[in-house]
Amino acid sequence: MIPRYTLPEMAAVWSEERKLEHWLRIEVLACEGWARLGRIPEEDLAEIRSRAVAPTPDRVAEIERVTNHDVAAFVQAVAEPLGPPGRWIHFGLTSSDLLDTTLAVQMGEACELILAKVERLLGSVKRRALEHRDTLCIGRTHGVHAEPTTFGHKLALWAFELDRDRDRLRRAREGVRVGKLSGVVGTYSEVDPAVEEYVCAQLGLRPAEAASQVIQRDVHAEFVWALAATAATMEKMATEIRHLARTEVGEVREPFGRGQRGSSAMPHKRNPVISERLCGLARVVRANLQAALEDVALWHERDISHSSVERVILPDSSIAVDYMAHLAAGLVDGLLVDPDRMRSNLELTHGLFFSQRVLLALVDAGMAREEAYAIVQRAAAEVWEGDAQFRDAVWAEIEDRGLVGQEEFDALFALRPFVERLDGVFARLEKLDVTGVTDVTDAADGRVR
Repeated sequence: MIPRYTLPEMAAVWSEERKLEHWLRIEVLACEGWARLGRIPEEDLAEIRSRAVAPTPDRVAEIERVTNHDVAAFVQAVAEPLGPPGRWIHFGLTSSDLLDTTLAVQMGEACELILAKVERLLGSVKRRALEHRDTLCIGRTHGVHAEPTTFGHKLALWAFELDRDRDRLRRAREGVRVGKLSGVVGTYSEVDPAVEEYVCAQLGLRPAEAASQVIQRDVHAEFVWALAATAATMEKMATEIRHLARTEVGEVREPFGRGQRGSSAMPHKRNPVISERLCGLARVVRANLQAALEDVALWHERDISHSSVERVILPDSSIAVDYMAHLAAGLVDGLLVDPDRMRSNLELTHGLFFSQRVLLALVDAGMAREEAYAIVQRAAAEVWEGDAQFRDAVWAEIEDRGLVGQEEFDALFALRPFVERLDGVFARLEKLDVTGVTDVTDAADGRVR
């Protein structure tokens, strides 16, 4: 991922320096495991513990230009300065023992960072949802006015979806915590299972139940799926904000920082650039999921067709979702909401959204449903085609039928009944556990940091 969308903590997780540090730690732990079995002399282990250091990426790259193999280059770089004890580095192991166990640690660290930001985003969404639980706005289906809802209800939907994303990420975090030190085709032919158990325990991992030369890639695909689902939720939020921010709608606006410019040519522009960035990055993560799924099927005990893919999609997907959650929290926290414009838009269709309520009232009064539907639809057509008020058009159709009195009819056009049963939704929202930090003012202008 390009630096523009990379936050420092996540960059560190996927840095070459951190990766080589993990490789070294696994190698040293493996030596400790062998020493516990009496295979490596204690004096050699002491030398390895005290003198083995992670080589620099430049040093590994220098050797790799000869070996054309990164792990072999790393092993040589670590072992050479150790002298005779260096012969125990990578003893009984294969490259994937190092690569896959390190990936497990990295994916777990990435999950922790993303979970913290999703928790923070969830806290912001929950707060804004409760703030606007009674802010009436028109609901839209097919992009067309349907019936009233509240802006808080829109945000409550996001909150519960983020809660599900949080659960998916937690499951992914546990799912990826699996290590493997079982040798070239996973049969432990040259490495004792006790070494694997020791190393994994020290790293907070569990040994793979069974492995070939690699940990099976459904594990990694599930990790990317959790990231893609979370990205899709944020894309959903951003898409709604983009629509509501259109000039013709104007119900919300993105935060706009001092000195910010919306266009190089048009000084009046305030564009939903944060939301558009979220939508764009979600496409990247979603595309990466397909690549992750294609990595599941490898030849026999393994090939390396997955390796080049994962070098790109695992860091990039993690970095993108981490940044997206940071950005989305600032967007939600700083979102400018216009209740007056929402009310104005609610009234644009001259009361057409009362059509279902009138229909049901006529049916309840004894009219056949088909006849009632035809009456309400004719009245609605008058509104669509002219400047009629829906209430007047319907009353003209039914006044002489004696089915509904004037007072009872007028009561049908109250707004509160549309949303009064949402109390249960908000009661559930209030109980939603959010333990993360919700102060996201540092990201409220949506700028890259």
